[in-house]
Amino acid sequence: MENSGKICRLCGSVNEPVSVSSVDERSYHLCENCYLISADQKHLLDEQSEKARYASHQNGIQFDGYVSFLRQAIDPALNFITEDMAGLDYGCGPVPTLSELLNREGYACEDYDPFFVKHDLNKKFGFIFSTEVFEHFYYPGKEIQKIRALLDDDGILIVMTERWEDLDHFSKWTYARDKYHVCFYHTKTFAGICGQFGFEPLFDDGRKVIILKKANRQE
Repeated sequence: MENSGKICRLCGSVNEPVSVSSVDERSYHLCENCYLISADQKHLLDEQSEKARYASHQNGIQFDGYVSFLRQAIDPALNFITEDMAGLDYGCGPVPTLSELLNREGYACEDYDPFFVKHDLNKKFGFIFSTEVFEHFYYPGKEIQKIRALLDDDGILIVMTERWEDLDHFSKWTYARDKYHVCFYHTKTFAGICGQFGFEPLFDDGRKVIILKKANRQE
């Protein structure tokens, strides 16, 4: 939570954050308004360290396990996207793979990653994938607002990030042990995101994949 730790980096609410027991030495806080659990700002890593970590990932279309992993988001999304839509993989990493899978199936999908794939982001998209990215956002509120602005009216946002269930679960959760994971979302967090940023839920597997539609509202 920004500065004093009392301003939630997602919903912006000012409150006394609740300390959360964790699996590692980092300090975490729970926002009681939006249920985001975030690593204390002092644990946020510098850009060079982040980039080096992501560059070491063994991702690519040649890895069957990684392809199967991405299909968890792609397969349900195919019920809501069409081949005439322009798509974007937001946070594609050093080896864009999801876009290649979609392109092979007749869907147009471009790539963007702040570290590895530049894109001027000066157009609108009918759908945006963000797989295993939300947990890396230092300031998720700002990033979600940016993503929403990139979507067409009624555009589709597909998010994949593991969700925490309860505080006892979090204290034993290996997903939180990765020091590059700094924000953790609850099902209630996504309900709050819909209300705050203007989305409607379309699909939810209850664990890690949620699909949202941009709701029409005054920007």
